Amino acid sequence: MHYGVYTGRLCHLCNATETCYHPAPMASCVVSYLDTSGIRHTVEVEASGLYEAAALALRTFRQHDCDPGVMGKLEVEVRSTITHTLTVQRLQSWLDGGAKNPKEAVLKERLRELL
Repeated sequence: MHYGVYTGRLCHLCNATETCYHPAPMASCVVSYLDTSGIRHTVEVEASGLYEAAALALRTFRQHDCDPGVMGKLEVEVRSTITHTLTVQRLQSWLDGGAKNPKEAVLKERLRELL
């Protein structure tokens, strides 16, 4: 298991400023690769880091006789657990409203151009 090490900083899990070890949070990851025939193989795994996701996916690919080989290029997508829902009307209202700062003004202008 992957562990986060917190030294000299405040740990967000136990508020310790000394070294502490906690399991890194698990994330849903989609790992895929394109084989030499142009077929994309994809698997979803729960992992606490990039290398763990790659290793779990490689094991699964091998179990299903579709090993990407040592030169295979694995693409790892970490899925977010956050989902936001808004109506088109709410989006339009936000775009039509004023901007809080120059960065937001530029973003709103760019998004208006997309629509």
